Amino acid sequence: MQLPSSLLENAVAEFAKLPGIGKKTALRLVLHLLKQDIAVTDQFGETLQKMRREIQFCQRCHNISDGKICSICANSSRQKDTICVVENIRDVIAIENTQQYNGTYHVLGGIISPLDGIGPEQLTIDSLVDRVKDDKVTELVFALNPTIQGDTTIYYIQKKLTNIPCKITTIARGIAFGGELEYADEMTLGKSISNRQPIHQYIK
Repeated sequence: MQLPSSLLENAVAEFAKLPGIGKKTALRLVLHLLKQDIAVTDQFGETLQKMRREIQFCQRCHNISDGKICSICANSSRQKDTICVVENIRDVIAIENTQQYNGTYHVLGGIISPLDGIGPEQLTIDSLVDRVKDDKVTELVFALNPTIQGDTTIYYIQKKLTNIPCKITTIARGIAFGGELEYADEMTLGKSISNRQPIHQYIK
């Protein structure tokens, strides 16, 4: 793609690094910014820099946060004795959008996948086990993608909690096996949360 300015070319190259953004879309975005007042583009850049430098991860659940504890964990109206275990932050957002769940979360930061070099020690499993013990959690809801890796992760964590009196459930498998949670429609995901089932029905 031949561009009349090296500054423009560099900006397009940076936008094109974003997922799902090709060179043509990147050029359209950059040209749009060029049409804006300098104050608008300055605010755009400052907002991104501030987000990257100041955003934190909750010390309790590992969700993104503006402070040491996220707004969900700090909310006194949430059911602290129920924890929904998810793979990543996008899954927290997807479940929150259903408005069907009022407990707290725990973000694992991935799932056990030996082929990808991801083992239990690279996830936040130990801090999850500590939360279940220390906070007297009565129910652990697994909302992991319905894949072999997801089920392996559930099985591993379940074994770590063998001697702890905690109900372990998983979201209903209204989502197709092999599918990804973030792409499920809100109605299907909401029903899956509401109709969660005991874990032994799926893992034996």
